[in-house]
Amino acid sequence: MITLSGQNIITISDLQPLYDGLTKIKVTREVKASIVKSRKILEKKISSGETIYGVNTGFGALSQHKIDEKDQEQLQLNLVRSHCAGVGRKFDEGTTRSIMFLKILNFSLGYSGVRWEVVSLLRDCLNNDILPVIPSQGSVGASGDLAPLSHLALALIGESRVTFRGRECASSKALKESGLTPLKLQAKEGLALINGTQVSSALAVEGLLRMENLLKTADLIAAVSVEATLSSRNVFKPAVHRLKKHPGQIDAAANVWNALRKSEIVKSHERCERVQDPYSSRCIPQVHGACRETWKSVKRIVENEINSVSDNPLVISESIGILNSGHFHAEAVGQASDTLAIAAAEIGGISERRVYRMMKGDDVSAPPFLAGNPGLESGYMMAQITAAALVSENKGLAFPASVDSITTENGQEDFVSMAPIAGRKLLRMIGNLEKILAIELLAALHLLDLRRPLQPAPVTKVMRDEVRRVIPFKKSDRTLAPEIERAVELIRSRKLLSSVNSTIRLR
Repeated sequence: MITLSGQNIITISDLQPLYDGLTKIKVTREVKASIVKSRKILEKKISSGETIYGVNTGFGALSQHKIDEKDQEQLQLNLVRSHCAGVGRKFDEGTTRSIMFLKILNFSLGYSGVRWEVVSLLRDCLNNDILPVIPSQGSVGASGDLAPLSHLALALIGESRVTFRGRECASSKALKESGLTPLKLQAKEGLALINGTQVSSALAVEGLLRMENLLKTADLIAAVSVEATLSSRNVFKPAVHRLKKHPGQIDAAANVWNALRKSEIVKSHERCERVQDPYSSRCIPQVHGACRETWKSVKRIVENEINSVSDNPLVISESIGILNSGHFHAEAVGQASDTLAIAAAEIGGISERRVYRMMKGDDVSAPPFLAGNPGLESGYMMAQITAAALVSENKGLAFPASVDSITTENGQEDFVSMAPIAGRKLLRMIGNLEKILAIELLAALHLLDLRRPLQPAPVTKVMRDEVRRVIPFKKSDRTLAPEIERAVELIRSRKLLSSVNSTIRLR
């Protein structure tokens, strides 16, 4: 259960259960009191005849149009219906849960002016796993993620479709079966529901969670490659990396150094004539470490965003009143997602170079392309090409979405963030990275097995045993695609990482 008290800071780790499955949400009485207080302030301002954007005015470029009191509820309903213009494939269930939770978190801060009924229905839908069907395309991350959040709001009023109990159905049906009543929007509530950066933020949170797993996993897989290619362990000595003041580099070096402890394979070439290894092995700490530092920076920015108020207008207090701002602009999240995308591209790039190196066939134990019978068989030739294709695709995708803008709303929204595009692009790149690392893992373990009877380090042996349970060693040519898919699942599910937890303390 995730509890919202109005005082606790939510971290990205707190959101992991939402992506894993059904998660219960609790909102405290203190939060409810804050929401009720905010609503009373709004209602008092409305009854005084004060002009309030989106309450008794039109929206965006139509904000100069005054709205009669009798039409103000219809205004909110029209807003939600008209802004449901999203297209494309729907967000998956984990992303949708995260979007809903982040919207509740935003309201729980007590500056949105919605009734408690709005928050309680969002909570109840999430607790019953009633998940709105939200198209993933259509937001430029400007006045909030308007189109996708409108589809969320439409489900709350019972006019769209949801995923419920493993099937898609009308939201009105799911609400009724759960004993819930569709929401009847009142002043400002449609606007509050569709304003905000919750979609952009949910995508960034997912990217951070998946990259946290991959950064540690990449260190371990790189260690297998270093061991299998008879590369030097000494370049990872802690004394070397303390000379650089980057914590990420120090941690990455320590992970590889510790993973290769007590390796017979490493010991077998301690006095070889090779002076230096290629950068893809020697500079693992420098590259992986820089990506770790990027991850930390992005994590800080995204956690600041999800714990912030991001809608408009803002119900500040009784004395200050209601103020307009642009907190719904997702520039911070867009830039953060784009920055993390660079890290994903770099981890994949250096990983593919290690795979390429293994294809050369440097000694008797390492034939060209790791083929059992080179010439007659091709070994991992095409797997390396697949990795290269994915790396090249990620290079193209790494161009930042957040440097783009396009004017909308008749010039009212004349500089937009493109944050949801950055987020979706980031997740696509991370999916590619998982596949690249899976290919490196398979190639490195195959080469490791070719080094027998020499035994690998205890840590890399545990990794090999975990993989070999589902992907047996085969020396001859076979279809590699199913093996890559299984390796991806081991990485994505964190099973590979979990397998070594009792053997090494990863940093």
